[in-house]
Amino acid sequence: MILPSPAAVAASREPLTATQLAGIVGPTRQLSRLDVVASSPSTNTALLKAVAESPEHWPHLSGIVADHQTAGRGRAGREWATPRGAALTVSLVLRPQAIAPDALGWAPLVAGLATVRALRDCGVGAYLKWPNDVVVEAGAKDIPGWGRWRKVVGILCEGVPGERAVVAGIGINVSQSPAELPVPHAASLATLGATELDRVRLMRALAAHLRDAAAAWEGEADGDSVRAEVERVCATIGWDVAVDVPDGVPISGTAVGLSAGGALLVDTGAEVREVLAGDVRVRRA
Repeated sequence: MILPSPAAVAASREPLTATQLAGIVGPTRQLSRLDVVASSPSTNTALLKAVAESPEHWPHLSGIVADHQTAGRGRAGREWATPRGAALTVSLVLRPQAIAPDALGWAPLVAGLATVRALRDCGVGAYLKWPNDVVVEAGAKDIPGWGRWRKVVGILCEGVPGERAVVAGIGINVSQSPAELPVPHAASLATLGATELDRVRLMRALAAHLRDAAAAWEGEADGDSVRAEVERVCATIGWDVAVDVPDGVPISGTAVGLSAGGALLVDTGAEVREVLAGDVRVRRA
Protein backbone atom coordinates (compact mmCIF):
# COMPACT_ATOMS: atom_id res chain seq x y z
CA MET A 1 0.00 0.00 0.00
CA ILE A 2 1.46 3.36 -1.06
CA LEU A 3 -0.02 6.19 1.00
CA PRO A 4 -0.02 9.84 -0.12
CA SER A 5 2.47 12.26 1.41
CA PRO A 6 1.50 14.26 4.51
CA ALA A 7 1.53 17.38 2.32
CA ALA A 8 -1.02 15.87 -0.09
CA VAL A 9 -3.28 14.87 2.80
CA ALA A 10 -2.99 18.33 4.37
CA ALA A 11 -3.88 19.98 1.05
CA SER A 12 -6.88 17.69 0.66
CA ARG A 13 -8.16 18.69 4.10
CA GLU A 14 -8.08 22.44 3.45
CA PRO A 15 -11.59 23.83 4.21
CA LEU A 16 -14.12 23.82 1.39
CA THR A 17 -15.52 27.23 0.44
CA ALA A 18 -18.44 28.46 -1.63
CA THR A 19 -16.04 30.38 -3.85
CA GLN A 20 -14.22 27.18 -4.84
CA LEU A 21 -17.47 25.54 -5.95
CA ALA A 22 -19.25 28.55 -7.45
CA GLY A 23 -18.40 27.41 -10.98
CA ILE A 24 -20.69 24.34 -10.80
CA VAL A 25 -23.77 26.29 -9.65
CA GLY A 26 -26.13 28.11 -11.99
CA PRO A 27 -29.04 27.71 -14.44
CA THR A 28 -26.94 26.04 -17.14
CA ARG A 29 -24.40 24.33 -14.88
CA GLN A 30 -24.25 21.07 -12.97
CA LEU A 31 -26.18 22.13 -9.86
CA SER A 32 -28.97 24.62 -9.28
CA ARG A 33 -27.89 25.49 -5.72
CA LEU A 34 -25.13 24.38 -3.35
CA ASP A 35 -24.77 25.64 0.20
CA VAL A 36 -21.31 25.08 1.66
CA VAL A 37 -21.22 24.77 5.46
CA ALA A 38 -18.26 24.36 7.77
CA SER A 39 -19.91 21.67 9.85
CA SER A 40 -23.16 19.72 10.02
CA PRO A 41 -24.26 16.80 12.16
CA SER A 42 -25.90 15.28 9.06
CA THR A 43 -26.27 16.89 5.64
CA ASN A 44 -29.26 14.64 4.93
CA THR A 45 -31.06 15.71 8.09
CA ALA A 46 -30.29 19.37 7.40
CA LEU A 47 -31.47 19.20 3.78
CA LEU A 48 -34.64 17.23 4.58
CA LYS A 49 -35.56 19.92 7.11
CA ALA A 50 -34.75 22.75 4.71
CA VAL A 51 -36.77 21.24 1.85
CA ALA A 52 -39.74 20.56 4.12
CA GLU A 53 -39.72 24.18 5.33
CA SER A 54 -39.12 25.92 1.96
CA PRO A 55 -39.53 23.47 -0.93
CA GLU A 56 -39.56 26.26 -3.51
CA HIS A 57 -35.99 27.21 -2.55
CA TRP A 58 -34.62 23.71 -3.20
CA PRO A 59 -35.09 22.72 -6.86
CA HIS A 60 -33.77 19.67 -8.65
CA LEU A 61 -30.01 19.17 -8.09
CA SER A 62 -29.72 21.59 -5.19
CA GLY A 63 -28.01 20.66 -1.97
CA ILE A 64 -25.66 21.06 0.97
CA VAL A 65 -22.01 20.07 1.23
CA ALA A 66 -20.31 20.04 4.65
CA ASP A 67 -16.60 20.45 5.19
CA HIS A 68 -17.07 18.30 8.30
CA GLN A 69 -19.99 16.01 9.08
CA THR A 70 -20.08 15.08 12.76
CA ALA A 71 -22.96 12.60 12.99
CA GLY A 72 -23.62 11.15 9.59
CA ARG A 73 -26.32 8.54 9.14
CA GLY A 74 -26.30 5.38 7.10
CA ARG A 75 -28.93 2.74 6.39
CA ALA A 76 -30.72 1.20 9.38
CA GLY A 77 -29.60 4.08 11.60
CA ARG A 78 -25.89 3.30 11.39
CA GLU A 79 -23.56 6.14 12.36
CA TRP A 80 -20.76 7.42 10.13
CA ALA A 81 -18.13 9.92 11.26
CA THR A 82 -14.78 11.08 9.88
CA PRO A 83 -11.96 13.42 10.87
CA ARG A 84 -12.42 17.04 9.81
CA GLY A 85 -11.75 17.53 6.11
CA ALA A 86 -11.09 13.83 5.46
CA ALA A 87 -14.25 13.09 3.47
CA LEU A 88 -16.60 14.61 0.92
CA THR A 89 -20.07 14.72 2.48
CA VAL A 90 -22.88 16.09 0.34
CA SER A 91 -26.65 15.77 0.08
CA LEU A 92 -28.55 16.71 -3.07
CA VAL A 93 -32.24 16.95 -3.98
CA LEU A 94 -33.46 14.84 -6.88
CA ARG A 95 -36.83 15.84 -8.36
CA PRO A 96 -37.26 13.54 -11.40
CA GLN A 97 -40.62 14.76 -12.69
CA ALA A 98 -40.91 12.17 -15.46
CA ILE A 99 -40.28 9.23 -13.10
CA ALA A 100 -43.24 7.29 -11.69
CA PRO A 101 -43.41 7.20 -7.88
CA ASP A 102 -42.89 3.43 -7.87
CA ALA A 103 -39.61 3.88 -9.78
CA LEU A 104 -37.99 6.18 -7.21
CA GLY A 105 -36.24 3.12 -5.78
CA TRP A 106 -33.71 3.68 -8.56
CA ALA A 107 -32.48 6.88 -6.86
CA PRO A 108 -29.64 5.26 -4.82
CA LEU A 109 -28.56 3.26 -7.86
CA VAL A 110 -28.50 6.36 -10.08
CA ALA A 111 -26.53 8.22 -7.39
CA GLY A 112 -24.23 5.22 -7.10
CA LEU A 113 -23.66 5.13 -10.85
CA ALA A 114 -22.65 8.80 -10.81
CA THR A 115 -20.33 8.21 -7.85
CA VAL A 116 -18.65 5.22 -9.50
CA ARG A 117 -17.96 7.33 -12.58
CA ALA A 118 -16.54 10.19 -10.49
CA LEU A 119 -14.19 7.84 -8.63
CA ARG A 120 -13.04 6.22 -11.85
CA ASP A 121 -12.09 9.73 -13.00
CA CYS A 122 -9.76 9.72 -9.98
CA GLY A 123 -8.06 6.50 -11.04
CA VAL A 124 -9.96 4.23 -8.65
CA GLY A 125 -11.59 1.06 -10.00
CA ALA A 126 -14.89 1.57 -8.21
CA TYR A 127 -18.04 -0.55 -8.45
CA LEU A 128 -21.53 -0.34 -7.05
CA LYS A 129 -22.54 -2.74 -4.29
CA TRP A 130 -26.30 -3.04 -4.34
CA PRO A 131 -28.15 -1.08 -3.14
CA ASN A 132 -26.19 1.89 -1.81
CA ASP A 133 -22.45 1.34 -1.33
CA VAL A 134 -19.50 1.91 -3.62
CA VAL A 135 -16.63 -0.53 -3.27
CA VAL A 136 -13.20 -1.36 -4.65
CA GLU A 137 -11.57 -4.79 -4.80
CA ALA A 138 -8.47 -3.97 -2.80
CA GLY A 139 -8.22 -6.19 0.25
CA ALA A 140 -5.24 -8.42 0.87
CA LYS A 141 -7.42 -10.89 2.76
CA ASP A 142 -11.07 -11.86 2.95
CA ILE A 143 -13.35 -10.15 5.47
CA PRO A 144 -16.58 -12.00 6.36
CA GLY A 145 -19.47 -10.56 4.37
CA TRP A 146 -17.19 -8.46 2.15
CA GLY A 147 -14.61 -10.80 0.67
CA ARG A 148 -11.82 -8.61 -0.73
CA TRP A 149 -14.11 -5.70 -1.49
CA ARG A 150 -13.64 -2.53 0.54
CA LYS A 151 -16.26 0.18 1.05
CA VAL A 152 -15.21 3.68 0.05
CA VAL A 153 -18.62 5.38 -0.29
CA GLY A 154 -21.96 5.18 1.48
CA ILE A 155 -25.18 6.49 -0.07
CA LEU A 156 -28.40 7.22 1.80
CA CYS A 157 -31.53 8.22 -0.14
CA GLU A 158 -34.60 9.45 1.74
CA GLY A 159 -37.95 10.65 0.45
CA VAL A 160 -39.15 14.12 1.39
CA PRO A 161 -42.58 13.85 3.07
CA GLY A 162 -45.25 15.55 0.99
CA GLU A 163 -42.86 16.25 -1.88
CA ARG A 164 -42.07 14.44 -5.10
CA ALA A 165 -38.41 14.55 -4.15
CA VAL A 166 -35.58 12.40 -2.85
CA VAL A 167 -32.60 13.58 -0.82
CA ALA A 168 -29.49 11.65 -1.87
CA GLY A 169 -26.69 11.76 0.69
CA ILE A 170 -23.25 10.72 -0.55
CA GLY A 171 -20.26 10.27 1.75
CA ILE A 172 -16.89 9.58 0.13
CA ASN A 173 -13.85 8.60 2.20
CA VAL A 174 -11.06 10.74 0.74
CA SER A 175 -7.89 11.11 2.79
CA GLN A 176 -8.30 8.87 5.84
CA SER A 177 -5.32 6.79 6.84
CA PRO A 178 -5.89 3.11 7.72
CA ALA A 179 -5.95 4.07 11.41
CA GLU A 180 -8.69 6.66 10.77
CA LEU A 181 -11.07 4.24 9.06
CA PRO A 182 -13.85 2.97 11.34
CA VAL A 183 -14.15 -0.68 10.26
CA PRO A 184 -11.87 -3.29 8.63
CA HIS A 185 -13.89 -3.35 5.40
CA ALA A 186 -13.56 0.43 4.85
CA ALA A 187 -11.11 2.19 2.55
CA SER A 188 -10.41 5.74 1.42
CA LEU A 189 -9.19 7.19 -1.84
CA ALA A 190 -5.85 7.71 -0.12
CA THR A 191 -5.49 4.05 0.90
CA LEU A 192 -6.53 3.00 -2.61
CA GLY A 193 -3.79 4.97 -4.33
CA ALA A 194 -6.12 7.48 -6.02
CA THR A 195 -4.56 9.98 -8.38
CA GLU A 196 -6.85 12.71 -7.04
CA LEU A 197 -7.50 13.72 -3.40
CA ASP A 198 -8.72 17.25 -4.16
CA ARG A 199 -12.24 17.43 -2.71
CA VAL A 200 -13.15 20.43 -4.86
CA ARG A 201 -12.32 18.57 -8.07
CA LEU A 202 -14.08 15.48 -6.75
CA MET A 203 -17.22 17.51 -6.00
CA ARG A 204 -17.13 18.97 -9.50
CA ALA A 205 -16.85 15.51 -11.06
CA LEU A 206 -19.61 14.10 -8.86
CA ALA A 207 -21.96 16.97 -9.71
CA ALA A 208 -21.39 16.55 -13.44
CA HIS A 209 -21.92 12.79 -13.39
CA LEU A 210 -25.02 13.05 -11.19
CA ARG A 211 -26.54 15.65 -13.51
CA ASP A 212 -25.92 13.37 -16.50
CA ALA A 213 -27.10 10.18 -14.78
CA ALA A 214 -30.27 11.85 -13.48
CA ALA A 215 -31.02 13.28 -16.93
CA ALA A 216 -30.57 9.86 -18.55
CA TRP A 217 -32.81 8.26 -15.90
CA GLU A 218 -35.56 10.81 -16.43
CA GLY A 219 -35.20 11.02 -20.19
CA GLU A 220 -36.03 7.43 -21.11
CA ALA A 221 -39.42 5.79 -21.24
CA ASP A 222 -38.60 2.28 -20.08
CA GLY A 223 -35.50 2.69 -17.90
CA ASP A 224 -33.65 -0.12 -19.70
CA SER A 225 -30.65 2.02 -20.63
CA VAL A 226 -29.99 3.16 -17.07
CA ARG A 227 -30.58 -0.36 -15.78
CA ALA A 228 -27.97 -1.66 -18.22
CA GLU A 229 -25.50 1.02 -17.14
CA VAL A 230 -26.05 0.27 -13.46
CA GLU A 231 -25.75 -3.49 -14.02
CA ARG A 232 -22.49 -2.88 -15.87
CA VAL A 233 -20.89 -1.28 -12.77
CA CYS A 234 -22.69 -3.41 -10.15
CA ALA A 235 -20.18 -5.80 -8.61
CA THR A 236 -22.93 -7.59 -6.66
CA ILE A 237 -24.16 -9.29 -9.83
CA GLY A 238 -22.48 -12.67 -10.08
CA TRP A 239 -21.77 -12.87 -6.35
CA ASP A 240 -22.83 -15.83 -4.26
CA VAL A 241 -24.70 -13.85 -1.59
CA ALA A 242 -26.84 -13.94 1.51
CA VAL A 243 -29.22 -10.99 1.74
CA ASP A 244 -30.47 -9.96 5.17
CA VAL A 245 -33.95 -8.64 4.44
CA PRO A 246 -36.07 -6.57 6.83
CA ASP A 247 -38.19 -8.80 9.07
CA GLY A 248 -37.43 -11.94 7.14
CA VAL A 249 -35.23 -14.98 6.70
CA PRO A 250 -31.98 -14.24 4.78
CA ILE A 251 -32.19 -15.04 1.07
CA SER A 252 -29.22 -17.03 -0.23
CA GLY A 253 -28.22 -17.63 -3.82
CA THR A 254 -26.51 -15.98 -6.76
CA ALA A 255 -27.23 -12.35 -7.64
CA VAL A 256 -28.11 -12.44 -11.34
CA GLY A 257 -29.36 -8.97 -12.21
CA LEU A 258 -31.73 -6.11 -11.45
CA SER A 259 -35.47 -5.92 -12.00
CA ALA A 260 -37.23 -3.09 -13.83
CA GLY A 261 -37.84 -1.50 -10.43
CA GLY A 262 -34.21 -1.74 -9.29
CA ALA A 263 -34.68 -4.78 -7.06
CA LEU A 264 -31.84 -7.30 -6.80
CA LEU A 265 -32.64 -10.60 -8.51
CA VAL A 266 -31.30 -13.57 -6.56
CA ASP A 267 -31.37 -17.10 -8.00
CA THR A 268 -31.84 -19.39 -4.99
CA GLY A 269 -31.66 -22.54 -7.10
CA ALA A 270 -35.39 -23.09 -6.70
CA GLU A 271 -36.57 -19.69 -7.96
CA VAL A 272 -35.45 -16.17 -8.77
CA ARG A 273 -36.39 -13.83 -5.91
CA GLU A 274 -36.78 -10.06 -6.12
CA VAL A 275 -35.13 -8.32 -3.16
CA LEU A 276 -36.40 -4.77 -2.69
CA ALA A 277 -34.22 -3.90 0.32
CA GLY A 278 -31.57 -5.55 2.43
CA ASP A 279 -27.90 -5.90 3.36
CA VAL A 280 -25.89 -8.06 0.98
CA ARG A 281 -23.18 -10.33 2.39
CA VAL A 282 -20.65 -12.07 0.17
CA ARG A 283 -20.65 -15.84 0.65
CA ARG A 284 -17.75 -16.48 -1.70
CA ALA A 285 -14.72 -14.20 -2.22
